[in-house]
Amino acid sequence: MNAYLVDSHTLLWAVGDPGQLSPTVSRVLADSDHRIFVSVATLWELSIKQNVGKLTVPDGFFDSLFQVGYERLAILDEHLAAYRQLPLHHRDPFDRLLVAQAQVEDLALLSRDAYLKQYDVEVIW
Repeated sequence: MNAYLVDSHTLLWAVGDPGQLSPTVSRVLADSDHRIFVSVATLWELSIKQNVGKLTVPDGFFDSLFQVGYERLAILDEHLAAYRQLPLHHRDPFDRLLVAQAQVEDLALLSRDAYLKQYDVEVIW
């Protein structure tokens, strides 16, 4: 698979603390032949956390993602339909939406969240 969807912690570490990434994820992100997607859901989640003071991101963080080659993944009706069908293995609505998007778009998830492995989706860490 050459297309991947990054979870919020993976994205934050890729940009600000790459030493936290696994060697596998580091190799995936470094390969220019791979397409790396960032969900609008992840951008929303990080924006919420920044707004309520749970997270600090560098100035220009959100804009810089797409300047370095990440691709934006919109939330489509098909993603929401898949989301509604997911079992409740994971209670985080943002992570569940990432699972649905990965399933619909045939993307592997770059995440260390072990709960995501309970779904029918490839999770790489």
